[in-house]
Amino acid sequence: MFETTLLITLFSIIILLILSAFFSGTETALTGASEALMHQLEKTGNKKAKIVNKLRSEKSNLIGTILIGNNLVNILASALATSLFISNFGETGVIYATIVMTTLVVMFAEILPKTYALQNSNRLALSIGSIIQPIIFLFSPLTKSTNFILRITFSIFGLKLQSTQGLINRVDELRGAIELHKGENESVSHERAMLKSVLDLSEVEVGEIMVHRKTVSMINADDSPEVILSQVLASPFTRLPIWRDNIDNIIGVLHAKEILRAINDNFGDIKGINVPELATPPRFIPETTRLLDQLQSFRDRHEHFALVIDEYGSLLGVVTMEDILEEIVGDISDEHDIGISGLRKQTDGSFLVDGKYTIRDLNRQLDWLLPDEEAATVAGLVLHEARIIPDVGQTFIFHGVRFEILKRQRNQITLLKVRKWD
Repeated sequence: MFETTLLITLFSIIILLILSAFFSGTETALTGASEALMHQLEKTGNKKAKIVNKLRSEKSNLIGTILIGNNLVNILASALATSLFISNFGETGVIYATIVMTTLVVMFAEILPKTYALQNSNRLALSIGSIIQPIIFLFSPLTKSTNFILRITFSIFGLKLQSTQGLINRVDELRGAIELHKGENESVSHERAMLKSVLDLSEVEVGEIMVHRKTVSMINADDSPEVILSQVLASPFTRLPIWRDNIDNIIGVLHAKEILRAINDNFGDIKGINVPELATPPRFIPETTRLLDQLQSFRDRHEHFALVIDEYGSLLGVVTMEDILEEIVGDISDEHDIGISGLRKQTDGSFLVDGKYTIRDLNRQLDWLLPDEEAATVAGLVLHEARIIPDVGQTFIFHGVRFEILKRQRNQITLLKVRKWD
């Protein structure tokens, strides 16, 4: 009789330890499984992933059930072990039971299952989701009662239970995940830069990426059709702003195809064509427009070109659909683009940088963290930080980078040498 009772008690303790391991592994697997992967699997019709997502959406019930179940089996196993050791060793059995059960619970019911679940969280979550679901339903009255008591207790002390959504910034979470996408391969670095740029679209303003008016090809509406045609053919751009009286008075945007179509309709004769009438109405946008908003505007209006103005209505430059896309995928060049070598690596590890090279592109190419809040270009950053117009040969150290002025055209910095400065 004694041996039978002993065997039953030992068997019960083993079963309870297995259940404890199950609850511990379930908690780690379901909370550690990839949310993005489960969402994608559910979209493809995976029923197990749907169960996992449903369980995770009710995380308080899930965690409550697991904790209640885990503590219940652990306490019961410890009680049985204590009773067993006391019956064999007397009062000293309490100490023996504590040592043995602590070792068994920590090793086989906590560390072992959680380590395995951590390394196989996605696969394990899909396997045990359907098993834990009825257990949650079974424990739901106790879980809800516990949650109610918790809320009352928190309210007594003036505390509020907040959802996980309120505690986690999803954008920051995505940025962290992108930063984990590491690798020496150049394609990996490019992918990481593209993903980060997509998130930046809602923060970057068009004034930071626009083509400055100084380098924009523009047409004087009062020029003869022959002169305008020559300018259109000489320009690498297909859309050119047309101005009259002064350069800030933009009256339209001329597409190269329109003037060529008009010449064709006029049997190849340029004379007599009223070029300004071929232009489309200009679209003006403030320099503070976010890239994401402007991209949506381009899509909604089926346009590719906008003129950027400041708060006084003066023309600052232009921005195109291609400019915004280049912020995501990098430089897009075709056979008509004029190549500008804005960044060249030197044998000593430094880089020659064109003054008009943007800080965002420099950060993206070299994986630096130069600030771009106050200036859009490298030259602008130096002017902002130095608070003077530097001479050729002057050097500055800002934000862990050494800037050396190599060329200057009037008051414009045109070429610099930069390198990390530790």
